[in-house]
Amino acid sequence: MAQKIADRDRISGVPGRYWHRLEDGRLQCDLCPRYCRLREGQRGFCYVRGRSDDKIVLATYGRSSGFCIDPIEKKPLYHFLPGTPVLSFGTAGCNLACKFCQNWDISKARDDDRLQETASPDAIAAIAVRTGCRSVAFTYNDPVIFLEYAADTIAACRERGLHTIAVSAGYVCAEPREAFFRLVDAVNIDLKAFSERFYRTLCGGRLAPVLETLEYIARETSAWLEVTTLVIPGENDSDDELDRLTSWVANTLGRDVPLHLSAFHPAWRMLNRPRTPASSLRRARLIARANGLRHVYTGNVLDPAGAATYCPSCGKVVIGRTDYLPDRWRLQLAGRRAVCNACHSVVEGVFEERPGDWGSRCVPVSPEA
Repeated sequence: MAQKIADRDRISGVPGRYWHRLEDGRLQCDLCPRYCRLREGQRGFCYVRGRSDDKIVLATYGRSSGFCIDPIEKKPLYHFLPGTPVLSFGTAGCNLACKFCQNWDISKARDDDRLQETASPDAIAAIAVRTGCRSVAFTYNDPVIFLEYAADTIAACRERGLHTIAVSAGYVCAEPREAFFRLVDAVNIDLKAFSERFYRTLCGGRLAPVLETLEYIARETSAWLEVTTLVIPGENDSDDELDRLTSWVANTLGRDVPLHLSAFHPAWRMLNRPRTPASSLRRARLIARANGLRHVYTGNVLDPAGAATYCPSCGKVVIGRTDYLPDRWRLQLAGRRAVCNACHSVVEGVFEERPGDWGSRCVPVSPEA
């Protein structure tokens, strides 16, 4: 799908990757499975990639909807440097059309005025160092659509010893998938459901490419992987679908891959749906654990049991959390791996001797500060 743009909104930006010319003269964007076919002056479905001067360009390079220091647990990542601060930023646009989008004001933005902050990749890395962040996260909207900007930022962060994190829906083609996800240190993929009907009717996409992305990350990269599913009443919360989804994660990605089951709240074009009851998340967690997943978390609800990390062998709490803050720590390092203090079994993840103490603060920052 392509969008014709008025003269006042002509697209400009840096040259993009992953496109080719069709016989009829259109340029096909090969970044994601939408394969937008563009004539001069048209933008793709994501809005931020378009055809200008006979090439595909990225309009949001160097421009952000804002920067904020978050707890890493908010991404959510529970097994990657717990308690540490992460510099989070996004741009605008999205290549899916989720009717329940929680960040719709950013992902559905069609106004460049949303992009009020300007920062080069080097400036972003410098902000992170200056503010004491351990990592930089591409989040708020999907980084695959601003891949060139993200990739250059990863390089700048690596030069300064910073980690990088991608929060993504994983809706991307094979070549850019490999080019991007092999670069980052940690990933959280939003597996929205386990049915083609859900992806088609509520997201305007397909399930298969997302599963392919998850398999690629788990099998072919060194990135730490966690998965999130937003549980929506009446849409993806049946016992059957939760059983199929969690069985697939356990059997295909691995039993130690953390799964976050988050509560839906009415947003965007699903304002008439009820919030997800905490009981639904607890039921989903039981199904996931029965299918062999060792680390299953509940989010957007008050549930101390669903926020804690348990030793997969003895069952004791090794990380307790209150409002994102790790306030109980029963891990120790054995070489490069973390083990339970009680039984010395390995707990998979990327851990240090002690957790950070950033807490639940979310602090906006400016490149000019």
